[in-house]
Amino acid sequence: MGSREKNLKSFHSNRSKNNIKQGIKDVPKGCLAIKVGSREEEKQRFVVPVFYFNHPLFMQLLKEAEEEYGFEQKGTITIPCHVEVFQYVQDKIHREISVNYHGNHYHNSHNHLVGCFRA
Repeated sequence: MGSREKNLKSFHSNRSKNNIKQGIKDVPKGCLAIKVGSREEEKQRFVVPVFYFNHPLFMQLLKEAEEEYGFEQKGTITIPCHVEVFQYVQDKIHREISVNYHGNHYHNSHNHLVGCFRA
């Protein structure tokens, strides 16, 4: 099992919806805790593998966070989108990485999602 698959398993087993009081100790090596939620909903905590930060869909979420909060966010990175949208993006990234990891061919099918992150 490759390190990405191990990180994905850690990532899925460490996802937490409402337990924001957890400390750094529960964040596995190679992962980062973030907060996700639109203005209308309570922010939820997620632990994501750092290699997600290089994925175009996740980069779009980070760009929107920068537009919303600027570069000088204090503390945990907060992604300003609905939790359901984030979970959809998360699943799409996970599926793409799994397909690529197993040597299957993948064509870029996420261009239609640009602009759907805003609440």
